[in-house]
Amino acid sequence: MSGDDMMAPLIRSRGEVPVSDGGSMLVGILGTGDFSRSLARRLMASGYHVVVGSRTPQRSKTLFPDGAEVTTQMEAASQADLVFVAVFPEHYSTLLELKQPLAGKTLVDVSNGVRLNQDGPSNGERLAELFPESSVVKGFNTVSAWTLQTGPRDGSRQVFLCSDSNKAKRAVTQICRSMGFVPVDMGLLSSSLEVENLPLYLFPSWRLPILCTLLLFVIFYLYNFLRDVLHPYVTAGKSVFYKMPVDTVNVTLPSVALVMLSLVYVPGLCAAFLQLRRGTKYSRFPDWLDRWLARRKQLGLCSFLCAALHAIYSLSLPMRKSARFKLINAALRQVKEGLGDAWVDEEVWRMELYVSVGIMALGLLSLLAVASLPSVANAVNWREFSFIQSTLGYCALSTATLHTLLFGWDRAFDAAQYRFNLPPTFMLVVLLPCGVLLGRVALALPCAALRLRRIRRGSDDNRRIRFKLPEDNRLNGTEDISHV
Repeated sequence: MSGDDMMAPLIRSRGEVPVSDGGSMLVGILGTGDFSRSLARRLMASGYHVVVGSRTPQRSKTLFPDGAEVTTQMEAASQADLVFVAVFPEHYSTLLELKQPLAGKTLVDVSNGVRLNQDGPSNGERLAELFPESSVVKGFNTVSAWTLQTGPRDGSRQVFLCSDSNKAKRAVTQICRSMGFVPVDMGLLSSSLEVENLPLYLFPSWRLPILCTLLLFVIFYLYNFLRDVLHPYVTAGKSVFYKMPVDTVNVTLPSVALVMLSLVYVPGLCAAFLQLRRGTKYSRFPDWLDRWLARRKQLGLCSFLCAALHAIYSLSLPMRKSARFKLINAALRQVKEGLGDAWVDEEVWRMELYVSVGIMALGLLSLLAVASLPSVANAVNWREFSFIQSTLGYCALSTATLHTLLFGWDRAFDAAQYRFNLPPTFMLVVLLPCGVLLGRVALALPCAALRLRRIRRGSDDNRRIRFKLPEDNRLNGTEDISHV
């Protein structure tokens, strides 16, 4: 026997869980649902002995993998060193008869609520009240049964844990690591309400970006409808309502995409100008700017979605019946009127440049979208990520703006384009991105860039704190003036 074996106690006290040797731990599971079956399979694959407590053990035995002991709840609670409580919270009262065999042991509450609970108490706190002699750990409620069966992936590796007992939390932490998950300590059991609400939020960080996208789409769609559909009907009695499903949508999507992409970089500029004005980086930004900065990723992905849909709509334009009829009618009119060659160099060059720049803009946006994925972002360092999201991001904004300007060409000077005295859509769309690009150029000027760099290296004008810049005046990725 080794020295460690000689030092180990011959009899383990009740509730003492060996966290170093998973093979000698007997883990109990109360409940026989989908989550219980997946949890048992994963625990056994990680080297743990599993005993399952069921009210009908004979009927539930066939549902669990070979090697898992399925017995009564009383026997499972008595044998196990650590117990997962995998029953619905409304059935906690049926477990009160197990209070004595569960005394001194660790209980892991994996339950979730059916709706957001802002007032409390949480399910974990209720379980702790029912079993005051046990140590309750809240955890595994953010992990699905499917994840337990297939194994953790990049987006589902974290397991949030909270408990008033550090010893019990350490035991569950060891089990998490053995199963391939990453435990995250959320503190005391009072945090269990927050942990239980996590799976019930419906895209909390996406709400404002999606609402902003939908609002911009409605505004630009109505604006294009007035100019392109309603104007011909009112002024000439010409019905072109067939444009609404495809043409009008296809003109609206790039407008929304460009404005949303501009909104990604507006908060960074606002933060930079605010720091220049205050002369310090130690003052908090306003709450609205903090929230805006935190939503830049979602705004960018919404922009990419609109740009991708615009590309698909554009490729589908020649397949429409209306496009075929227009092409045939134009050819017949040309033959009938003897117009000859209809080639116009200016229009050809405009379209060639317009399509080419648009493809480049979509390619850069695709790169930004891929780089925002957690698996990709974790594979690059901060300087590389900053270069992609800042430098290439501004390149994408520049090419998308140029794409819009090439689409407009000289239409801004054509009086016929001002229908209902409304300017063409592209004139409204390019205002914000042009303003963003001009702001970026202003911050790149030496007088602004050097002062902003000093501020972000700790210089504070309000406290008369000055730092001398290094002799090498080059900026690295962590000091990019577009990031905060």
